Amino acid sequence: MEDIRQVLANRILVLDGAMGTMIQRHTLEEEDFRGERFKDHPVSLKGNNDLLSITRPDIIKDIHAAYFAAGADIAETNTFSGTTIAQADYQLEEAVYDLNYQSARIAKEAANEFTAKEPHKPRFVAGSMGPTNRTASISPDVNNPGFRAITFEELTAAYKIQAKALLDGGVDLFLVETVFDTLNAKAALFAIAELQEEEGTAIPVMVSGTITDASGRTLSGQTTKAFLISLEHMPLLSIGLNCALGAKELRPYLQVLDKEASFFVSAHPNAGPPNEFGEYDETPELMAAQIKDFLDEGLVNIIGCCCGTTPEHIKAIT
Repeated sequence: MEDIRQVLANRILVLDGAMGTMIQRHTLEEEDFRGERFKDHPVSLKGNNDLLSITRPDIIKDIHAAYFAAGADIAETNTFSGTTIAQADYQLEEAVYDLNYQSARIAKEAANEFTAKEPHKPRFVAGSMGPTNRTASISPDVNNPGFRAITFEELTAAYKIQAKALLDGGVDLFLVETVFDTLNAKAALFAIAELQEEEGTAIPVMVSGTITDASGRTLSGQTTKAFLISLEHMPLLSIGLNCALGAKELRPYLQVLDKEASFFVSAHPNAGPPNEFGEYDETPELMAAQIKDFLDEGLVNIIGCCCGTTPEHIKAIT
């Protein structure tokens, strides 16, 4: 397959949209998440979307296919919560390798099918590695600011299991995304670097942070420039921003990355900021008009969508 760096040198690539939004369209029940393998599991599994790669692979593959058909060049694996840390909430640590491996394999199958149909437009798979539900930089206990719920070593070990399974499943690149704590991201990147060295591979790595509110900072307090400075020693394919905000709100922070970063720049914003009901209001047409401003200004090399978006959004952007 063509090297993604060569493709990026010639055109802007489109990342896919929200996985969770599409899964919600199916109104799945507990039985869908359990399948046969987990039918006797002691705790509820409903809402564990990553698990559907094992129990309802048909749904996950259809979602990837819908985004590719809409024009996406890159699919994210269904593994946002695919670490032992996040899966501990469901007592499913033992399923983590299989969950990531199957997610990568399903996405790669869909990518290969579309690449075969349109060889001039190769499709890529990015192994999604979310931030986990722990933070290495901030205490969850206001009465004990020195306390940490997780260590760097624990995060690294968890991310390494995930990265190994994604690699074995056939991903073309890694995407460390929705970074709210750069120390967590560093653990993921350290795990990937160790794995690459052990396996003798050199798979490209994307990193995407999240600005949590109008302050323009990540949850752990960094500005966009500080976030970049913290990570620019790594040999990344791209650095970017996703989630939390809509395209319009992300623009000033992407301008910082465009000016300062030596890597390609990515963005996958939400369909606007969430409203008071936690829903997303921006239509494909409105979002595409805002993203056109990114393109006219030359801010991004990889553009996609995050929460609240659908293949219709990706089609409008493409």
